[in-house]
Amino acid sequence: MLLTDTRRWWGLIALGLGQLMIAVDATIVTIALPSLRHDLHLSDDGTRWVVAAFALAFGGCLLVGGRLSDLLGRRRCLVVGVVGFAAASLLGGLAANGPMIIAARALQGLFGALYTPAALALLGTSFTTPDDRARAFGIWGTIMGSSSGVGLILGGTLTEALGWRWSMFISLPLAAVALAGVLLTVLPTPGTGGRIDGVGAGLATAGLAMIVHGWWFGIIPLAVFWWHQHRTPTPLLPPRILRHRPRAAAYLSVLTLSTASFGVLYTLTFHLQDTMGLSPALAGLAFLPHTAAILLSARVRIPFPLVTGLVLAASAVALLWLGNGDYPTTVLPAMILMGLGGGWVMATANNTATLDAGPDTGVAGATVPVSMQIGASAGVTLAS
Repeated sequence: MLLTDTRRWWGLIALGLGQLMIAVDATIVTIALPSLRHDLHLSDDGTRWVVAAFALAFGGCLLVGGRLSDLLGRRRCLVVGVVGFAAASLLGGLAANGPMIIAARALQGLFGALYTPAALALLGTSFTTPDDRARAFGIWGTIMGSSSGVGLILGGTLTEALGWRWSMFISLPLAAVALAGVLLTVLPTPGTGGRIDGVGAGLATAGLAMIVHGWWFGIIPLAVFWWHQHRTPTPLLPPRILRHRPRAAAYLSVLTLSTASFGVLYTLTFHLQDTMGLSPALAGLAFLPHTAAILLSARVRIPFPLVTGLVLAASAVALLWLGNGDYPTTVLPAMILMGLGGGWVMATANNTATLDAGPDTGVAGATVPVSMQIGASAGVTLAS
C-alpha cells in the first residue's frame, strides 16, 4: 500500500505520472504517423500495426496484469512495468525499420498492462474514506480521461519541433520520475500468492486482443473464457466481480463513453488536418479545450455523474453529426461536452470498481481499462 499521511498524495502523483506516460502512448503516435511512416518506409498495413500492436498487447493483457498484481505484489508490478515501458520506449525511438517499431509498441502495451492494474488497485486500498476516495479518483479520472487529448497535443508538438522519435523518447524522463516516486512512496508488501489460471489467461488475452483489433469473432474465445471462469477454482476474473451491480454499471458506462469519445477524437484528428488544413502541432493544440474540460470536471462534483456524463458524451456525438464542421460552433462545444462527460464517468467508474473489492481489487480495477480499450476499438471502427 501507499505510505500513510500526506505522502499518500505524493504517491498518487507518482502513480499518476506513470499512468499518464502509458495512457498518452495510445494516441501520442497518431499524429506522428505520417512522419514515422515516411522515415521507416512503412506500408499501409505496417502503419496500422504501429497503432494496433500497442492496443493488442495492452488490451489483451490487462486482466492478466490485474491478477498478477494481486498474486505477486503491487510494488513489484509497478517497478517492472515502468522500467519495462521505458526500455520499450527507448527501443521504439531508436527503431530503424518497421518490425522494430512494431515490436517496441507491443512491448509498451505489455508492460503498460502490468503497471495500470497495480496502480489502480493501490489507490483503491490506500484511500478509504469517502472524501479521500472522491478526491483521489477525481485526480485519477482526470489523468485517464485527458490522456487522449494530452497525447495528441504532445504528439503534434514534438513531431513538428523535434521529430517523431521524441514521441517515444519523452517517456524516458517521465519513467525516471515515476520510478523514483514509486520507490519512495509505495511499501513493499507481499502478494496473496497462488497460481494464475493459465487457460483463462490464454482465452482472455486472445479474445480481448481480437476485439481490440476489431475482429468481432473474439467474442467466441471470450464466451469460452466466461464459461471457464465459472468452473475453475482459481478464476482470472471471478464472476462475482461482474455480478456486483454498481461495478457492472461502472464497466458498462466506461465502455459506452469510450466508444463515443475515441470515435469522436479519431474523426476530429483527420477533420482538423485533412479538411481544415491544420499542421500537426496546431491540430494537437486544437484538442486543448477537451483536456481543459476534463480538468474542470475533476473540481466540480455533481449528482448522478455516470448518467450525466453519458448524456453529455451523447450530446457531443449528436452535435458533431448534425453540425456544420466549423471549429467555433461545432468542434469546440463538442470537445467541451465530451471532456466534461468523460471526466465525471472515469472518476466515478474507477472509484466504484475498486470499492470493497478485497483480494480481487487488482483485477476489478483492471476491468475498467479493459472496458475502455474495447470501447475505443468499437468507436474507431464505427468512425472509420
